[in-house]
Amino acid sequence: MYGGKEAGVRASLAVVGAVLLLAGCSSAGGGGGESEGAGSEVTRQPGNPDPFWVNPAGSAAEQVTTYVKAGRKDDAEQIRKIAERPTGEWIGPENPEREARGFTQAAQRADRSAVLVLYNIPHRDCGQFSQGGAADGDSYRTWIDGVARGIGDRPATVVLEPDAILHLVDQCTPAALREERYFLLKEAVTKLKSLKNTKVYLDAGNAGWGHPDQIFQPLERAGVDLADGFAVNVSNFYSTRDSLAYGKRLSAKVGGKHFVIDTSRNGNGPYTAGEADENWCNPPGRALGESPTTKTADPLVDAYLWVKRPGESDGTCKGGPKAGDWWPEYALELAKASE
Repeated sequence: MYGGKEAGVRASLAVVGAVLLLAGCSSAGGGGGESEGAGSEVTRQPGNPDPFWVNPAGSAAEQVTTYVKAGRKDDAEQIRKIAERPTGEWIGPENPEREARGFTQAAQRADRSAVLVLYNIPHRDCGQFSQGGAADGDSYRTWIDGVARGIGDRPATVVLEPDAILHLVDQCTPAALREERYFLLKEAVTKLKSLKNTKVYLDAGNAGWGHPDQIFQPLERAGVDLADGFAVNVSNFYSTRDSLAYGKRLSAKVGGKHFVIDTSRNGNGPYTAGEADENWCNPPGRALGESPTTKTADPLVDAYLWVKRPGESDGTCKGGPKAGDWWPEYALELAKASE
């Protein structure tokens, strides 16, 4: 039900290496300069005061280069709408320390903050499109420790474990694992918040999932009081207005905590013409939403983020590739619809 969040989990060390190489050529400060090398067509950093880093080695940047070489200049301009925006970097399971260090070092060199998504909880996604995760609790703790070492004192904004709390509420997580999951999430928040410049937001569902009454107590048990707040609409399509209303109702139940909204693909709101249980999976006719920024519509909203990377598949539905794989045709549709 909440699959499609595997984007970047399979991130390769080659990509991280490319990021580090390009970071050495990136301009720091107000964002006027561009990186050299792969992706140099598109890697302009956002201007101040927005702090988030644009990855110069992402799939969208590569797609721009491909379209330019093929003479498809109009399509290249469309994909720039994605390639020139900061998106979440989903840390993979095998080398968390190196990946977290690579992204945060590159961001710091550009005088920016990396947005990292941690999605490796045991029994992830209840065996659906993005199934997987750490083998057990101890493996997860080791993985989180690696992420923390990789981040160090560098600035980072972390979205922690999409769907992990929701799947406790809807009870698709096996009963034997539920108490452990609460402990693991709270431990992860505690570990990450011990870092000097890391902000942490626990995933808290979306405006179409249910009512805040269903999730606020599980959110508290998972350590939201220790975090900077929570995240809503991750990898989903609900409008910013509806996400704001949902987040504000939930905030009122958890001590006025702030939150962030994933606006990556919510420009046309949710898809309602298909089967309700798969309207989240590669729906047609969607559009890019508001660009990532800290200038939001409400003081409770710390940022609009592109947590889900637009153009990466939600799963093998509606003709899509497997979850997390780049799908250029879908990316082009999102970009064109946002005109």
